[in-house]
Amino acid sequence: MTITDTTLPNVDTQQFQLPDVEKLNGAPLPHSPRILLLYGSLRARSFSRLVVEESARLLLAMGAEVKIFNPEGLPQTDSGEDNHPKVSELRELMMWSEGQVWCSPERHGAMTSIFKSQIDWVPLNLGGVRPTQGKTLAVMQVCGGSQSFNVVNQLRVLGRWMRMVTIPNQSSVAKAFLEFDDNDRMKPSPYYNRIVDVMEELMKFTLLLRHNKDHFVDRYSERVESAEQVSQRVNQRNI
Repeated sequence: MTITDTTLPNVDTQQFQLPDVEKLNGAPLPHSPRILLLYGSLRARSFSRLVVEESARLLLAMGAEVKIFNPEGLPQTDSGEDNHPKVSELRELMMWSEGQVWCSPERHGAMTSIFKSQIDWVPLNLGGVRPTQGKTLAVMQVCGGSQSFNVVNQLRVLGRWMRMVTIPNQSSVAKAFLEFDDNDRMKPSPYYNRIVDVMEELMKFTLLLRHNKDHFVDRYSERVESAEQVSQRVNQRNI
């Protein structure tokens, strides 16, 4: 999915800052931070998608490269369709990303099956590579009624399970149907300002961690396991 309208009419340009990699003591890399955005509804007017699109515009303005995955057509997990084009697309985007944004509606007090199915298609290990480990994550939800935090709390647990670095800030948009105009652009509000905060923080954490991701995810237990495997192979050759 491509964002065509990149304007930010609600942003106070005097207060809007681009995250500065030099302030984070990191050397610039040859590409912009790569952010994947996921949403959790197939409705024609999906408010989780609209929030993701607003987030993508902000990330573009902050210097990120963004891609939005459209879950329409993604098969059910465990259906034996690992080679399905939508599954392959999702897994490739997971590998490509350095940070992610997850936004789901709340349904029956939980994230939607549409959203959970996307994560369920991503194994912790894919061809010897962990597609989500050490990558940054921002969590958000949209509510049909009063503000709730059920979904963002669940998404935090899910992000931790996927070995991601979930940033402290989050967004929950109450009565989301009131927060968008007839052009599907978000109206000025504290909810919008919070989304700006979340995207700004996600960019900072991504810039900070991507230089050092391999160091942060280097674990003692895995080094021990690798050393034992090497030792076993050597012993087998000497037999």
